[in-house]
Amino acid sequence: MKEVKDKSKNENPFVISLLPLKNVVILPKGIIPIIVGREQSLKATEYALQENKTIFITTQKHPDIDYPKREDVFDTGVRAKILQVMKMPNNSLKILVEGICRSRILSSEDNGQFLTVCCQDLETTSLEKSVENEAIWRQIQVLYTNYAKSNPNIPHDLSLVTQTADDMDHLTDTIAIHLTNLSMNERQQILETADLNERMLKVASLLKKELEIQKTEQKIKSHIQTQVEKNQKEYYLTEQMKAIQKELGRDDQLTEIAHLKEKVKNLKLPKEALEKVEKEINRLEQMPPLSAEAVVSRNYIDWVISIPWVNKSKDNISLEEAEDILEKSHAKLSKAKERIIEFLAAKKYSGNTERATIICLSGPPGVGKTSLAQAIAKSLGREFVRISLGGVRDEAEIRGHRRTYIGALPGKIIQAMRKTNIINPVILLDEIDKISRDMHGDPSSALLEVLDPEQNKGFSDHFLDIEYDLSNVIFITTANHMEGIAYPLLDRMEVIHLSGYTEKDKIEIVNRFLIPKKLKEYGLKSQQFNLPEAVLSTIISEYTKEAGVRQIERIIAKLMRKVIQQILKNSKLKKFTITHEIIKEWLGHPKYRKTSLDTQKNNIGLATGLAWTEFGGDVLEIESSIVPGKGGVTLTGQLGEVMQESAQAALSYIRSRAIEFGLKNSFNSSKDIHIHIPEGATPKDGPSAGISMCLALISALTKIPVKNAIAMTGEITLRGRVLAVGGLKEKILAAKQYKMETVILPRDNYDDVQEFIKEIDDINLVFVETMDEVIKHALTKNPLEKSENSKKNKSLKKIIPASAIKENNINLG
Repeated sequence: MKEVKDKSKNENPFVISLLPLKNVVILPKGIIPIIVGREQSLKATEYALQENKTIFITTQKHPDIDYPKREDVFDTGVRAKILQVMKMPNNSLKILVEGICRSRILSSEDNGQFLTVCCQDLETTSLEKSVENEAIWRQIQVLYTNYAKSNPNIPHDLSLVTQTADDMDHLTDTIAIHLTNLSMNERQQILETADLNERMLKVASLLKKELEIQKTEQKIKSHIQTQVEKNQKEYYLTEQMKAIQKELGRDDQLTEIAHLKEKVKNLKLPKEALEKVEKEINRLEQMPPLSAEAVVSRNYIDWVISIPWVNKSKDNISLEEAEDILEKSHAKLSKAKERIIEFLAAKKYSGNTERATIICLSGPPGVGKTSLAQAIAKSLGREFVRISLGGVRDEAEIRGHRRTYIGALPGKIIQAMRKTNIINPVILLDEIDKISRDMHGDPSSALLEVLDPEQNKGFSDHFLDIEYDLSNVIFITTANHMEGIAYPLLDRMEVIHLSGYTEKDKIEIVNRFLIPKKLKEYGLKSQQFNLPEAVLSTIISEYTKEAGVRQIERIIAKLMRKVIQQILKNSKLKKFTITHEIIKEWLGHPKYRKTSLDTQKNNIGLATGLAWTEFGGDVLEIESSIVPGKGGVTLTGQLGEVMQESAQAALSYIRSRAIEFGLKNSFNSSKDIHIHIPEGATPKDGPSAGISMCLALISALTKIPVKNAIAMTGEITLRGRVLAVGGLKEKILAAKQYKMETVILPRDNYDDVQEFIKEIDDINLVFVETMDEVIKHALTKNPLEKSENSKKNKSLKKIIPASAIKENNINLG
């Protein structure tokens, strides 16, 4: 140890080695063991052992620094004496040191191995014994005595009797040493306080704080003791921890709540939502963190802050790109594509969503309704989410459950918004016609608010219980049948009907979309799989029966798997062509055969009607038979009520004009009439077969054959008027497939046919207004012409020539 003369001070500074400690503060008169392991600290200790065993000990400001410099340690420390040294197995040292006095670093020097410091001892000020420090000391005595009684690890025999101020100085530091719960910063503050009165006040304050904590602990223990069962140690410790956290507020819940408040502040919530969430967070602060109420409250807060409130995606609207996307993703569907482009054009021009329109894509399964909605989202550059409503029967699926129920969640709409994380996604409500209702409510009524642009600005979910703005969302719905949708809901939507694909359309879709898609999926090359159009046409007509292309897609996939098997068996096979023989071998016999129609000759009592089904159009052979009887009417073929009523209307029409048809007025009293429509296992209904049944009856009663290769559709009235029907495109295409040459249609449907007239060729369309016109075009001979001629002759007999009047001098009056 070297002494350096300092003219400005009476004390002599010391030049000694520095030993930095982590998280440990040594006070004067304190004796503690220290494990020395760092190379820098070992060198400093060895130097001190050579220099009278005196060393300067201070604390690092940051414990994660392994090689501290002068600026990394506190200036105030202790000059200490090394009392004992013991070598440890891992080349470290265990030393026992005693703090001699407070000391402060004046300067330092780094010799490359450790730090040496020039330090100066700090004298204790206010050492004069006075009334003030005597009063403080007495308070310390009382506090320490009470503290020692409640803490068994504190020595009780510590003599607190003082004769001089030096005794107070020594004992104050000793008491501070025995305060085991002090933090590093609190001990450092005591070490840096050289003024005795100020230091005693700090120690007294810390003693008081520890006593208050001990009292609180005792209160907590007594409170917990009444709640827990005997010998349940784990439960006891858990409850003690919860109680301590509640009393002291030092738990993780405070940090979590602060994080929640900060997140809510940055969300820019609406006023109502902000007040609701802040109120819920304040309630959460008062709850035990593991209570059931806290879990429910936290779940609610998480939902509110996780759904989007202002985050909005930017639309990327290019009509050319949109048309290109729609054209590449879907064949045909021109009307639907046209409406979508209209919507995008209006939005681009105005800059706002066309709020008044919600599109409903209606059509049979497999025609591309869902994928068309995805194409809309893609063309807008928006997030897309699909909500399946098939089988939904609880209103809570739409509006959510109230928080009073266990496991309550928001409805599907809010869940979809959370999934997309933007306020303007495209949401597809799939199968909206499959919604059912029961005792839990009517989901379709809940959708009224969602799909009404005037109401969905303030959509209220039962779980959130706050208004949420859905006006920026583009809603698209899909349905197979309009009949299954409640009228108030249907009134809010613009329906775009997607017709089933024709055979020509299906061939185009298979070649443009399905085959390339499946080739990519199975890793085949286009030259390895060859499917001629004639074979594809056979597959479509004889192995599938659908309006869409799902069955065809499955068959194409099966054929490709079969081709892969052949390629694996024969590695030299470069190209495989599918033939009719292979189709029959791999797919079996045809599953769907066309109805065998006798179109080569004229038939009596047999007319061909047209029908619409989910799978497209179809033809119906309507047979009628007249047998002797008592005026009975039999209808067979599993006909629905509407179809039976059409037959009755047709019969009444014939009876009202029996004389004109050359029949007796009482023809039905001695004959039984039987109308049958083949394929009796298939239910049939609707009014469009009215004129077909009427014509078949007229043919059977008058014995006049019906012309071959002619089909018809239309509703009949008692006065013989022919009314409009639906599904004309599918019906006409079905007639074409069955090689019909002429189709009779209601004149009221003329404008409807003009929409797809370009797709119809090689078939003659006849539009009629009355049953007389149907008879004229459909029967080989018109029975009404004879009646008209007879009326004409009778009227001519009643006409008197003018010459006869003159010759006979007839007086007319």
